[in-house]
Amino acid sequence: ASLRCSSARNRGGVQRVEGKLRASVEKGDYYEAHQMYRTLFFRYMSQAKHAEARELMYNGALLFFSYNQQNSAADLSMLVLEVLEKSEAKVEDEILENLAKLFSLMDQNSPERVAFVSRALKWSTGGSSKLGHPKLHQLLAVTLWKEQNYSESRYHFLHSSDGEGCAQMLVEYSASRGFRSEVDMFVAQAVLQFLCLKNKNSASVVFSTYTEKHPSIEKGPPFVQPLLNFIWFLLLAVDGGKLTVFTVLCEQYQPSLKRDPMYNEYLDRIGQLFFGVPPKQSPSYGGLLGNLLNSLMGSGEDDDVGEEAQEDSSPIELD
Repeated sequence: ASLRCSSARNRGGVQRVEGKLRASVEKGDYYEAHQMYRTLFFRYMSQAKHAEARELMYNGALLFFSYNQQNSAADLSMLVLEVLEKSEAKVEDEILENLAKLFSLMDQNSPERVAFVSRALKWSTGGSSKLGHPKLHQLLAVTLWKEQNYSESRYHFLHSSDGEGCAQMLVEYSASRGFRSEVDMFVAQAVLQFLCLKNKNSASVVFSTYTEKHPSIEKGPPFVQPLLNFIWFLLLAVDGGKLTVFTVLCEQYQPSLKRDPMYNEYLDRIGQLFFGVPPKQSPSYGGLLGNLLNSLMGSGEDDDVGEEAQEDSSPIELD
């Protein structure tokens, strides 16, 4: 009971403070209000009132966004992340949704947005060099899809578990930005990349959903496009795990696989992951291409690589 009373008092205190700050913002005293938010942030943090600090900064950021005060709002958004980091807060859906909300309100071209998403993804995996929590990636992907930023949306979908959402976005991406002759390439790349990330389930879902919903793809399998038949057979082969089937499949469909030089690079990786093919002694790719593959697969050895992958709008662009 005493804990509930204490919590209610703290909540009441935060509400009173928020009322005064809101009045300042409504009068146009943006600078003064921003400085007061920062002062209260450090006061709460010194008192280990992490929940109050996070709530105040989150609501303050939303308030500044509503008045189009992007710089102040972005600064308070970064303070939300600072609370999460310093308090070692557990990852919860509500927190991830709040972070995605802040991201959606930031200026799409601002450097603060890039810094925010990189730091948020890093926090969501406990500060490790992994590429971020799948749920957060999914929320970011949906936001970017709404903005018609398809290449960045695709990148985040790849690191989520939402194969169906990814497929629906790719249908729209293909229809609005691609050539009719490329309808098969949009999904082929996504399936191969999901498999490189060892996400077999999403690879299957993105393929079945895309081929079912794309208006330019006739019902299959089998399909009119050889590349789609290859992907269909590949997914079956991955389930079977037989190297001879995989090898014959890659040989038979070389004409289709030569349409994009990256396909065979992806298949080398898929062969290692699912069919026991030993890694090549000397990689056939290096330099920029190798870095792009590494960023996609999350194989960097330090945090910097992970951050580069997060900030990179799309590791491997579609032509």
